[in-house]
Amino acid sequence: MQQQTDAERELAQLLVESLNLEGVAPQAIDPEAPLFNDGLGLDSIDALELALAVGKRYGVQLRADGEDNSRIFASLRALSAHVQSQRAG
Repeated sequence: MQQQTDAERELAQLLVESLNLEGVAPQAIDPEAPLFNDGLGLDSIDALELALAVGKRYGVQLRADGEDNSRIFASLRALSAHVQSQRAG
């Protein structure tokens, strides 16, 4: 498993808290693993809740129908990179 960066660790914590993922340790989330389906097993409702939580915490708006969502939500690393790029701009 790859090491999480500080930004990924913070985002993993938000993910676990906002989605009430029982038995999932934020530090145990592989930053390269898929968030949906075979990976962490999130679904579209989780994506909406996570988008809201990211918006509140980071001020980064993620649209439910965004065409880049499959890339943005591909993994913890991809989501973190997107959040960081939006915050910097």
